[in-house]
Amino acid sequence: MSRENQQLDKYSFLVFYIIIIILLLFIIWAYIIYLSEVLHYMKKLKTDEIIKLIEDLKQAYPDATCSLDFKTPFQMVVAVMLSAQCTDERVNKTTPALFERCKTVQDFADIDIKELEQIIHPCGFYKNKAKNIKLCAKQILDNFNGKVPNNMEDLQSLAGVGRKSANVVMLEAFNNPQGIAVDTHAKRISNLIGLSDESDPVKIEQDLLKIFPKESLKDINHLFVWHGRNTCIARKPNCENCCVKNFCKHYKKSKK
Repeated sequence: MSRENQQLDKYSFLVFYIIIIILLLFIIWAYIIYLSEVLHYMKKLKTDEIIKLIEDLKQAYPDATCSLDFKTPFQMVVAVMLSAQCTDERVNKTTPALFERCKTVQDFADIDIKELEQIIHPCGFYKNKAKNIKLCAKQILDNFNGKVPNNMEDLQSLAGVGRKSANVVMLEAFNNPQGIAVDTHAKRISNLIGLSDESDPVKIEQDLLKIFPKESLKDINHLFVWHGRNTCIARKPNCENCCVKNFCKHYKKSKK
């Protein structure tokens, strides 16, 4: 190969290398701009505007409360288990017969699993749910003297009870909210408004707990569910009629 060709190859490689560096710098620059916008918006919502957001949601949904029917802490645990991949309406149609058949935690531990499966069949995933309900009842009898534990750590030690369910039980059964139950509604609303850029429910909850004051946790848990069901609908959010659209990153971007 001639010296001229060698120099040409070196020059081509140098140009290619410079182009790659420029592209990488551009990507990094664009990501920094995007990240700064997200952080700026989140910082903005940490001020008095977050209080206004809560007030607007409360005004839009003054009757927002838990949709599941229950009378005892363990009934709440069971109802939350049944609500997985099932509507609250369907759960509420199923639990009257169930709670009539099983009046105590001991009854749930003793019921034949086939009978339990038949009763909860309409709620879906009935085999796994029945197994968890019976095991959970046994754990409460063996480890907690027959009483549903009233703290997050012990609740999450029960079969079929994850962090989201534990949050719901702490709020509804014990009126002592410890966090925010990030279901599909809370996840969607948090991402669209710009309260969190995460996809993992645990990380989303941690972002939300940094933003919302503790005294608002009870309201937020209910308000997110109601807002997700009535306005910020998964298939097609009703942005124009949204009571918090002025705070929403998704809405503002759609109007540009």
